Amino acid sequence: MVKMPPPIWMFLFLALAGAASAIYPWKSIVDPTVVPLGIALVVLGFAIAFWGRLLFLVEKTEVIPTSEKNSKLVTRGAFSITRNPMYLGLVILSLGIAFWVGSLPMFVVPVLVFIVCNQIHIPFEEAKMRRQYGDAFDAYTGKVRRWI
Repeated sequence: MVKMPPPIWMFLFLALAGAASAIYPWKSIVDPTVVPLGIALVVLGFAIAFWGRLLFLVEKTEVIPTSEKNSKLVTRGAFSITRNPMYLGLVILSLGIAFWVGSLPMFVVPVLVFIVCNQIHIPFEEAKMRRQYGDAFDAYTGKVRRWI
């Protein structure tokens, strides 16, 4: 499961939720006045994920979680607020889509994305970072929370 990155999982879950929404005509469970909140969450989620990705590019370290090792432990910018800004961004983005669309199956997506990230990808990545950076990574995890 680790070989398939969380953005792919998110798109897969969104496609399944979209199919479920198309097969059964779900009544919107949100008030139409909440749609701007959904759009704002999509933008916020994308911005947070992009910020994290951009920092990896600037620091010239690997983005692929299954890479053998990372060139650098990134702890500044978004990574000084959350250890997983890209994953946090995906959860917020998928929650925004759920509010935007309003169908019940879409609200399952952010929960599934969170579970995949929190239970599969993050433990794998943290174990790799702990092996590679040891005390520096432990000090970082002592200062910055996994999510927010």
